[in-house]
Amino acid sequence: MTDQPHTTEAPAASEHEFTWRGISVHVLHVPAWHSTIEWIEIKTKDSIPLPITETGYRSHFVPMGSVAASGYKNAAAFVQAWLEHEAKKTGWNGAQLALF
Repeated sequence: MTDQPHTTEAPAASEHEFTWRGISVHVLHVPAWHSTIEWIEIKTKDSIPLPITETGYRSHFVPMGSVAASGYKNAAAFVQAWLEHEAKKTGWNGAQLALF
């Protein structure tokens, strides 16, 4: 009997698109980034601000298993709940775009 090296494939990355309060949001979720941490990348079309980012872009790291443990169906649902939480907490009611 020979010992075979034990290999475990990392869960595949997933991408999601949704519209939140009229804003198009793209989410990339890497559940095992470098096999050490979970990565969530959030981008809005045309860099429209969100309650979690003034630039329309956010790179966010959480401990591995956080999205699954949250009880949400996927990373998009996790991000939507996060957006609602922050919007309520801060009183955010839309992007404030500067004209000059």
